Amino acid sequence: MNLNAAQPDPATCHTPVFCTIVPPHILDNLAQSDDPDRHEPARRTLEHDHVRRTERRAIAARGGLTPGEPGAGADKPNRTIYDARHHEDLPGKKVRSEADGPSKDASVNRAHAGLGATFELYRKIYGRKSIDGAGLPLNATVHYGRRYDNAFWDGERMVFGDGDNDLFKDFTISVDVIGHELTHGVTQYTANLDYQGQSGALNESVSDVFGVLIKQYALGQTADQADWLIGADLLGPNVTGTALRSMKAPGTAYDDDVLGKDPQPAAMKDYVKTTDDNGGVHINSGIPNHAFYLAATALGGKAWERAGQIWYDVLTGGELTQNATFTDFATLTVKAAQARFGAGDEHEAMTKAWTQVGVTTK
Repeated sequence: MNLNAAQPDPATCHTPVFCTIVPPHILDNLAQSDDPDRHEPARRTLEHDHVRRTERRAIAARGGLTPGEPGAGADKPNRTIYDARHHEDLPGKKVRSEADGPSKDASVNRAHAGLGATFELYRKIYGRKSIDGAGLPLNATVHYGRRYDNAFWDGERMVFGDGDNDLFKDFTISVDVIGHELTHGVTQYTANLDYQGQSGALNESVSDVFGVLIKQYALGQTADQADWLIGADLLGPNVTGTALRSMKAPGTAYDDDVLGKDPQPAAMKDYVKTTDDNGGVHINSGIPNHAFYLAATALGGKAWERAGQIWYDVLTGGELTQNATFTDFATLTVKAAQARFGAGDEHEAMTKAWTQVGVTTK
């Protein structure tokens, strides 16, 4: 390796990653089922996701994406919804633009509303003009594939499967899922966290954090009123569980004969060392997720105002490195809390939350 070669500048190189809301370990469990109605959709979804992930790596190798320039319309969302009509060719047929009224298709309307809810939180609360900070148009495709059990951000658009109508419902149902996936775009254009190991788990956790904040903001909920669940509306009636993940109690979201048991740890003492899923990015994200929940509920009120602001300051502040560890992130939240709010409740809440989950700060 030539150590003197020019390296990508994180300020201008934004590497897209392929991020799905249903983690591979759930689909792997489903793929082992003896029931064809269960294993066939899971196997197709896993095969599809592998292909898409490979395509994303090829795009990343060509240099990634850069944000645009803010225009006059950057203060308002510019949404376009497409219909894949159960095929896998993207983007599909255009069915709703920003100027159009509601569609007869509920999936189209939910996708449109979810993109809008995400845009609104970032613009009104954090002053961010779309996910790139420069008014990037928000595109989404619904009715992707047949019985496709996932939703993903591919670096350019949101894509929603209809689910299998057994274990998973239509993936446009949960606004926190939409917020989660679009926040991968925000991370892509800011800290650009590597999608592996602890930095990858932070990438996933940041998306969970802002996903739940978007849901709480849309519902007008305070921290004590919220359920702190990711994908609470996605699981079908045949699943023993409440959601895909719980920030309040990682490891308790589901315990199902087919899906398996939620493997997320809530603290570093239970950190999972694995080579699967890019080093367990969807599993170990439970630790920073729980830290955010503890900090936000300790502060009370509207979680996006103080705890969320601190997380946003860290994500966009320029000090978070692409290969950041939990300790790096925790240290920056403590620093950001003091910088914005002083040495008061916010600083204490951050320090205590990370101590409770076993993450040390520098």
